[in-house]
Amino acid sequence: MKLSRSLRFNPALACVLPLVNVLFLVLLFFVLSSRFVLQPGLAVHLPSSRFTLGPQKDAQIVSIVSTPIPSLYYRDQKLSLEELVQQLGHVEKRERSLILRADRNTPYSFVVEVMNRALQNGYTIVLATAPERP
Repeated sequence: MKLSRSLRFNPALACVLPLVNVLFLVLLFFVLSSRFVLQPGLAVHLPSSRFTLGPQKDAQIVSIVSTPIPSLYYRDQKLSLEELVQQLGHVEKRERSLILRADRNTPYSFVVEVMNRALQNGYTIVLATAPERP
């Protein structure tokens, strides 16, 4: 007695299954790798503005974190104001620009003090802001 199959083999299914498998793996790769994309620096709550500037060429970035005593971070290192001035003085570039990423709760007098020290060293200052939410 010969047994017969109740399910027939479809040759098109053999071509589609590897394609679905590869597409699933690519999707999984992009989902998992997107979690690793981080913006360098510290988490600073920037004030919002409707106006934006274009990217700055070879700009130095200083982050000011609002804590009970404001803290300065330059190249992911916590510095005092005098140490920051020394670090900025060692930069050998023709056009010096400095992006200040100051937390919105930072005292204005401290931000102005950092700006004045950078201006004395020949830097142009750009204040970083977040886009305004509608």
